[in-house]
Amino acid sequence: MIHNAAQVRPSIKGVPGGGTIPSEAPESIIDAMGTRMAFKRNAEIYGENEPADYLYKVVSGAVRTYKVLADGRRQIGAFYLAGDVFGLENADRHAFSAEAICDSKVVLIKRGAIIGLAARDNSVARELYQITCRELERVQEHVLVLIKSAEERVAGFLLEMAKRTPDANQVQLPMSRQDIADYLGLTIETVSRTMTRLESVAAIALPSSRCIVLRNRATLGRLNS
Repeated sequence: MIHNAAQVRPSIKGVPGGGTIPSEAPESIIDAMGTRMAFKRNAEIYGENEPADYLYKVVSGAVRTYKVLADGRRQIGAFYLAGDVFGLENADRHAFSAEAICDSKVVLIKRGAIIGLAARDNSVARELYQITCRELERVQEHVLVLIKSAEERVAGFLLEMAKRTPDANQVQLPMSRQDIADYLGLTIETVSRTMTRLESVAAIALPSSRCIVLRNRATLGRLNS
């Protein structure tokens, strides 16, 4: 492992049971009580079955969570972009591993600290509830994706990424085609063929392998319905 959340414990100070308050105004309790760490491309943030002692928020870059199946295949559970919170578990250990897709900065906050604060502060409890609801919604949507056709899966993925990026019509994907395939339960060849087919019907344009321009949202929407 290149990085482990447990390694930050000695440097977390300034807030009882939490972390160092950043100088800028915090957007959430995680920003206020967390401590920042930088992770290089492909660096492990935490591993499957490791203690779930922290919650994490992406400041910059992107993170993937994944599980290696018994036959050696990798199933990606989710992609997290700037502003997203991950590492939320219903048990004491992580069900998936997490890696930085590219050079990324992440805020870490002790799970026990935020749960304890939520018990005393309704605003923190509401924020934690909202985070939990968003994660549940993401899991439900991913389950539905995996029963669709390849074209529906890719179209839906592109629309999902467009909603999560500042320029809704041009998406810069931080993840590779292999990452997309492992997320959608497809082969990389199927993802590439489907992208090319969507380009041929003018639904998208492909200036590069990581840049996707959404040219016809109506077509993508019909494919995703």
